[in-house]
Amino acid sequence: MLTAALTATVAAWVVAVAPGSAGAAAQPVPVPLGAAAGFAVLAGTSVTNTGTSTITGDVGVAPGSTVTGFTPPSIVNGIIHINDTAATQAQTALATAFADVTSRPSTGTIAPALGGQTLPPGVYTSTGGPFTLSGDLTLDAKGDPNAVFVIRGSSLTVAAQGTVTLAGGARACNVFLALTRTATLYAGSRLRGNVLVVPGTAGGIVVGADVTVEGRLLAGPLAAVTLAGDTVTAPRGCATGRNTTVTVTFSCSGTGPGRPLSLNAIVRSANGPVTSGQVRFTSDGATLGTAPLDSSGRATLANPNLTEGIHRIVATFEGTPEFDPATSQPLELPVGPDGKCPEECEHEHGRHDHGVKGEAEDADKQNPRTVRKDRHDRRHHHQKDHGKLVTLQTLHTLAGVFGEDGHHGHHSHHDSGSHHGQGPKGHQNYQKPYQKPRYHKYYKAPRPRVAVTG
Repeated sequence: MLTAALTATVAAWVVAVAPGSAGAAAQPVPVPLGAAAGFAVLAGTSVTNTGTSTITGDVGVAPGSTVTGFTPPSIVNGIIHINDTAATQAQTALATAFADVTSRPSTGTIAPALGGQTLPPGVYTSTGGPFTLSGDLTLDAKGDPNAVFVIRGSSLTVAAQGTVTLAGGARACNVFLALTRTATLYAGSRLRGNVLVVPGTAGGIVVGADVTVEGRLLAGPLAAVTLAGDTVTAPRGCATGRNTTVTVTFSCSGTGPGRPLSLNAIVRSANGPVTSGQVRFTSDGATLGTAPLDSSGRATLANPNLTEGIHRIVATFEGTPEFDPATSQPLELPVGPDGKCPEECEHEHGRHDHGVKGEAEDADKQNPRTVRKDRHDRRHHHQKDHGKLVTLQTLHTLAGVFGEDGHHGHHSHHDSGSHHGQGPKGHQNYQKPYQKPRYHKYYKAPRPRVAVTG
């Protein structure tokens, strides 16, 4: 009797959750993109661009080695990978994701003409023939931001006015168009979702001019991707707890000029630091190296090979089976000689004229060696006194410095008591450094400094 009751209950449950309509079927689970999630464009044989394109996310090719057309004014807000480890891993992850979506049982068949249809979450196949999109296809998540949509077939053609509209909280990162031959997006079309094309023979993704894709264009090892002045933006991963963020900074070790430089990246998820995986550091699009994350979620690349000047540093977390890849915002880093830490900012330790011009200003322009020596002397003085207690004499000096009328305490030739002089004599002593300003007198002593903590 118990067995019969359980059988009847299970049968009733199956009927309740799986009636004939595809929309009432159980929603599919998220599709893991793994190492391919950080790519906006990925191909197997070549990636070719003509016109001005803006790509947000990495661009890669493997096992091929051809990536062309991404010189300015085209912009790649990411890394270009040409048959390197990252591109190879992305192709492996794409194969896994494609096998996942193509092996899932279909929750319904739909007409190949996608325009005008509204679909709830599910896995859809064509009733016959390749998919076309002319008009608007609406994907309705019905209030569930984690809802997944999978449309799979042999090929997809999106007409010039073809668009994909997301409704009910649907997100582009959970939309997958899995194709075994080709995807063609005509000029001016608008697509939201991830296009996965993994053909058994030659094929790929062809994009016309002025196409906008909120998603990814991912083609397998035998396929190519062609762009023509388009905008492709890789969306963030959707799975709860898998999303990561990366922050890139720099640090200097030791004291004095020429300090060694290190690049640092901190990777976090919604649950705290990410403590496993690799972070790749790039400068102006060129890879500097990789570093592992430690137990605090930090990766450090010491002594990167950088030349003097300003560099655009980006850190990319390459992802793990548990966490999605992510890329930091660019860091504009000024690098000193021999790839060392930048010197202290001029406005922090440099001079302040306060209206004093003439001989001192001329010397500033004509004698850079003196300026450099003076900057070094002032830096050395500041570092030597760092951390010492403030003496009563220093406080008197500071009181006089901040009390100078209109001069803000820059001229340090007078002693701690000279500014307290009364009458004409005292005033003359106070003004003496200003009578005949000379460069070496004007800069001879550093400004009094005090650091207050706690």
